[in-house]
Amino acid sequence: MKKLINAPEAVLDEALAGIAAAHPELKVDAQNKVIARADGTRTGKVALISGGGSGHEPLHGGFVGLGMLDAACPGEVFTSPVPGQMLTAAKAVDGGSGVLFIVKNYTGDVLNFQMAAELAAEEGITVETVLVDDDVAVQDSTWTAGRRGTGATVFVEKIAGALAEKGADLAAVAEMGKRVNAASRSFAVALTACTTPASGKPGFDLPEDEMEVGVGIHGEPGRRREKLRSAKEIVTIALDAILADQPLAAGDEPVVLVNGLGGTPLIELYVVFNEVAAALADKGVVIARSLVGNYVTSLDMAGVSITVCKADADMLSLWDAPVDTPALRWGA
Repeated sequence: MKKLINAPEAVLDEALAGIAAAHPELKVDAQNKVIARADGTRTGKVALISGGGSGHEPLHGGFVGLGMLDAACPGEVFTSPVPGQMLTAAKAVDGGSGVLFIVKNYTGDVLNFQMAAELAAEEGITVETVLVDDDVAVQDSTWTAGRRGTGATVFVEKIAGALAEKGADLAAVAEMGKRVNAASRSFAVALTACTTPASGKPGFDLPEDEMEVGVGIHGEPGRRREKLRSAKEIVTIALDAILADQPLAAGDEPVVLVNGLGGTPLIELYVVFNEVAAALADKGVVIARSLVGNYVTSLDMAGVSITVCKADADMLSLWDAPVDTPALRWGA
């Protein structure tokens, strides 16, 4: 497989150097592998920190900035960051009002963030945690006890981040993050496997005429393999699974993310979004806010994930609040 890299073992370090060069509004600690806001966290503001394995860009470093994260901790490709990274980040961005860890539900991430919270407490830093577990495709899959954390992470980081920016306390920010997660459901379909820099070959074999239904963002198996379907049929499969778990009624105002997994052209994502909008309109549901593009990727995997958040008025107001990050920007 062809990759734009120098050496597999140098990808993360060199990508972090690239982020630092491209985004002077960020402060990149290359030694400790922490990406933070260059302007720091203002005194009295709750700080938000997230992180996870690399390969899901722009998650999480692309969401560091005004109205979202104060810091992000990237691990090696598809590998959890270590507790020392999160502790370094917490010490760097704590504004005196505590820190919120936003953690995708993968076993390594959960354990390492939990250890980091304990270490932070020993340093006098109060930490609360929001666990994101929005994927309805499978339960207790590879690397996961319970549901996987996927696209809803963007919703949690944006909405909780906006509330923190307004000066809410740690308990309120954590509670809002949990509300957003509880209101969100996701489902993904892969058309191809991804290729990690270290392996140089696809992570699994997927015949040209098949798709993986309910795939995970590390290439974990989904519900089943089946023949490739049309965009309309794929949306029906995904929405049926999402709405069976989180029904929507006429008059609801969801936020919808149609997310590329890294290798899908934007034109195809808009085809998918059109089908999602039409299917929800048939139920009397009008999408209130939307994102279409690559936000939570799986390296070069072709496919799509759909995330639906059954938002309330508070969530929509916070969604509209100013945000200024490399990957998400409006109103600032």
